[in-house]
Amino acid sequence: MELKKIEGEFTVCRLLDVSGVDLEREYCFLAKTDEEISLVCRTEDVPECALKREDGWRAFRIQGELDFSLIGILAGISSLLAKEKIGIFVISTYRTDYVLVKREQYGKALGALEEAGYRII
Repeated sequence: MELKKIEGEFTVCRLLDVSGVDLEREYCFLAKTDEEISLVCRTEDVPECALKREDGWRAFRIQGELDFSLIGILAGISSLLAKEKIGIFVISTYRTDYVLVKREQYGKALGALEEAGYRII
């Protein structure tokens, strides 16, 4: 299985509203529930309406389109990283999954995945 590194850093934030969110940016993961509005975006794209933010995330994605019937792909990655004591933040889209890891553990995470047979591109 191939994992594609995504260049740059990401921020996970909680927003007051969506007025400052630029949906035209390359990476913009927006979620709204009855309790909050969350955004994951490149660090340089964080809007001024952010109430809280957690900087310092790096990302990779599972390459290819993941069929909804596939089982265990994300579980395999998360289990492997958990054994290495590496925390993750996952975003699922219609097509695939994105895994974010804190900057300080990104290299260790990719190394562990590569050692386990994942191809890093």
